[in-house]
Amino acid sequence: MKLDYRVVTEGLEFPEGPIAMPDGSVLVVEIKGGRLIRVQPNGEKQVVAELGGGPNGAAIGPDGACYVCQNGGFNWIKEPDGFDRPHGRADNYTGGSIQRVDLATGEVTTLYSECDGEPLKGPNDIVFDADGNMWFTEHGKTYGRTMDCGAVFFAAADGSFIKQAAFPMVTANGCGLSPDGKTLYASETETGRLWHWPITGPGELAKEAWPSPNGGKLIGGPTGYQRFDSMALEENGNICVATLVTGGISVFSPQGETLEYWEGPEPYCTNICFGGPDMKTAWITTSGYGRLIAVDWPRAGLKLEY
Repeated sequence: MKLDYRVVTEGLEFPEGPIAMPDGSVLVVEIKGGRLIRVQPNGEKQVVAELGGGPNGAAIGPDGACYVCQNGGFNWIKEPDGFDRPHGRADNYTGGSIQRVDLATGEVTTLYSECDGEPLKGPNDIVFDADGNMWFTEHGKTYGRTMDCGAVFFAAADGSFIKQAAFPMVTANGCGLSPDGKTLYASETETGRLWHWPITGPGELAKEAWPSPNGGKLIGGPTGYQRFDSMALEENGNICVATLVTGGISVFSPQGETLEYWEGPEPYCTNICFGGPDMKTAWITTSGYGRLIAVDWPRAGLKLEY
């Protein structure tokens, strides 16, 4: 099935991390541009904050601030038709971190840059639970012949506590929580796998035994060669995963059934969020050509905690 979409705005520098705001605007980061941008319903773009590096996933926290996964930056390849794609760790790589942005002032604060003495390499996506704590993925970086192992972390919004919750993962990317807040989902880019873990306490996940590499239970993966990016959940618990290569949205049930694949306009559909009065508008970043598109989704998306 093909997405019936409308372009909200274009000319963004590899947008990601969409957040549907109550006033009808959408916040996005520009990974290549190093900025947080507010896109108005008429497509007008306003710079909220200069973040540097490579801002990736983003979410509104319990204090109304925007929390950003800072991946530290990529090198870039621009194809002859103008299509941008990331390529390895940036020559001017700044290190990974979690940043907090005051939306009223644009002030940027770094909350976390390491966990137990291990530097964050490339945080990717983030979601808040009902208690105001965050789960976020660590994608890692690729440089030369070396690829960092990925992970899932749990942290407090005030910068006071961080712990590693699942490890190792291969290019951990999207993350999300089930409607009841009792299950964590995370995707891997290069394997095209979607994992889940029962949440047993703050930062605590029930783990599967070997041969699960990270204690997660595999939900499923795509047909053919695909790479998974970030995600959003539907109100009914379905998991909608932005899917690279063919460029679209893969929809899985919580039980692991592949329900739908929606083909998008280009190879880099990188993220999706839901909003609107009935939560049936999906905003999707199609990053290679710098677009934010909107789709009338057939089911309601899950309303986030903040």
